[in-house]
Amino acid sequence: MSTETLTAQSGRHRVIALAKYIAVRYAMVLVLLVVIGYFMYRSARFATTDNVVTILVAAAPFALIALGQTLVILTGGIDLSVGSVIALSAMAGALAAKTFPDSIWLALVVAVLVGLAAGSINGFVVSVMKVPPFIATLGMLTLASGLAYVIGGGAPINGLPSEFGAIANTQFFGLTIPVILMIVGIIGLGIVMRRTAWGMRVYAVGGNELAARIAGVKTGRVLFSVYAISGALAGLSGIMLASRVITGAPTLGQGYELDAIAAVVIGGASLLGGRGTVWGTALGLLLIQTLNNGLDILTIPAYWQDVIKGVLIVAAVAVDVWAAKRRS
Repeated sequence: MSTETLTAQSGRHRVIALAKYIAVRYAMVLVLLVVIGYFMYRSARFATTDNVVTILVAAAPFALIALGQTLVILTGGIDLSVGSVIALSAMAGALAAKTFPDSIWLALVVAVLVGLAAGSINGFVVSVMKVPPFIATLGMLTLASGLAYVIGGGAPINGLPSEFGAIANTQFFGLTIPVILMIVGIIGLGIVMRRTAWGMRVYAVGGNELAARIAGVKTGRVLFSVYAISGALAGLSGIMLASRVITGAPTLGQGYELDAIAAVVIGGASLLGGRGTVWGTALGLLLIQTLNNGLDILTIPAYWQDVIKGVLIVAAVAVDVWAAKRRS
């Protein structure tokens, strides 16, 4: 076999290897581009500026809890309570707004503090009492949901001052406050996770908690902090959702934890902990919201949307497992 033939074969092998690497490394980016291209082809309305803003507004509340969920999953845990914490925080914030109508922004503080308290309880139970995260946050899911109904006496809190809507509906440079918070949160947390010692400790705890403890990492503090942050972000999401519709509802946030987990997993994070990025979560969230929006425009029934999201989650996990085996 001639030298030229061997060189050509070697070049083809390198190209194939590079193509495989790109296909695995940027699989979700490619999927997102295909999805966007398909919806643009099917509907001229999809690519309009107004629709892009609609996607961002819909994504914002999910983004906040998905960011918190990312931190928890990176440590090898899971937070099933964020949907109920959203409802509890929204009800507490709405009650504060109704009780003190002249101090609307007090409702924001109350909601975030309530979410922080719920997350801190989760963190304490997981990090100090050593209760498995699934059980601890499942208990908080039920507790927070019950308290949300208690606050409203089993009914939504209506009759809120119109100024309450300013929390979520005020615009700067054409973007609402939730969208701005989403962008700032993604950029800020992305930098924190890549550039700070705390971010490295989160990855270390998720990769091998025992090894991290031997290396001097305060694993209990790290675990407590990620659940507390997750709760605070859920509280912030709750008040934004309540402000958007100017009412507090005890059913607000139902099922949101599933979409948040889906965004993290689709974004490439491992449920075993130690692997994943904020940017991946943002990509997974954008993919889910783009799918929801595009399928709504095409008038596809909601149950088919759930089927598609389920397939995406399974596919994402399958790719993650396959990639992990390739690396090992």
